[in-house]
Amino acid sequence: MLTTLSRARAPLAAFAAMGVLWGGFAADLPDIKTMLGVEAQTLGLLLFATPIAAVTSMLVAPAFGVRAGGWALPLATLIMAVAFAMPGMAGSVWLFPLAMLAAGAGTGLTDVIMNARVADLENRHSQPLMNLCHAAYSFGLAGGALLVGGLRSAQFGPAATLGTIATLAAALAVLTVEKDGAIAGLGRPKDKIAARLGPVPLIGGAIVLIAFLTENAAENWSALHIEQTLGGSPAAGAMGPAVMAITMGFARLAGQGLAQRVAGHVMLTCGALLSATGALIAAAASSPAMAYGGFIIMGLGSSVIAPTAFSMVGQMAHPAARARAVARATLLGYFGYFFGPPFVGFLAGHFGLRAAFVFAAVLLLSVPIWARVLGRRR
Repeated sequence: MLTTLSRARAPLAAFAAMGVLWGGFAADLPDIKTMLGVEAQTLGLLLFATPIAAVTSMLVAPAFGVRAGGWALPLATLIMAVAFAMPGMAGSVWLFPLAMLAAGAGTGLTDVIMNARVADLENRHSQPLMNLCHAAYSFGLAGGALLVGGLRSAQFGPAATLGTIATLAAALAVLTVEKDGAIAGLGRPKDKIAARLGPVPLIGGAIVLIAFLTENAAENWSALHIEQTLGGSPAAGAMGPAVMAITMGFARLAGQGLAQRVAGHVMLTCGALLSATGALIAAAASSPAMAYGGFIIMGLGSSVIAPTAFSMVGQMAHPAARARAVARATLLGYFGYFFGPPFVGFLAGHFGLRAAFVFAAVLLLSVPIWARVLGRRR
């Protein structure tokens, strides 16, 4: 196990840093909403600034990775960390979207680079590492949410709160430095056959899109659901994303072992059905405790969906284009990651957060169909 952790140290630190930042941001969302003086629907619209920069940075990430070489992952992680200090200092509805543009750009860049790095390491060592690295994201998210819950209870404002988690993420960026961190397969190969990515990244990306849309929407809006729909305290609200993230972290550690024994399409199907059940329980919750139960079940199911899809894409791609294939799936998948929270905010503003979680369950029920299609491509 120590050898595995050593091999994956750099991407593990990057995944953890991203988790800390987004977990803390999700837990601080009620205070950010108050700072801006807007309703849930308006806040959702303001968050739409994030994916604009994220998608742009994801498109240029492979070129950035080639140019930066072994420093690509440390630089991307540090850029992301610095960017997340900005939304807490943006006290107006005009400055906040600009700050989220920076946060989105840093996140999109880091996400492509770190997933491509994991795929490269998996290929190099013939060992599955994707579930382990995604577990680091989940534990980082839980830690960030719990830390921000404590800071909010101590009456820290958004500027101090987000500044704290940004500093922690910057410290984690130091751990991403490697002696040889260059990512193979990010450049476009001269071989025409190797250059073709085919439909596998598109199918895998669709599965990741659904997984991240539902997962990140739950992480971002669970605090508001518990506090505003169910009347919980700020500390109870922060426990929403934390409970789901901790569950996903441990489940992904278990998934690290299951990935070697269970077919990928089977893991995808079972995970999606379990996650949909949890989303419906959270939607029907009458108390914070019942909502926690729904988030735990949702986390158990969602935990294996995205890592399994990424690994299947990496396994099926041409070796010379593996990193590019994973980058393409990441780009498609993270449309869900970034558009999920603002879209759920739109649904919440018109129909309430309960309806938003029902919508998440419906999307998850389509994953078994995509999983079967992806399994046939093998």
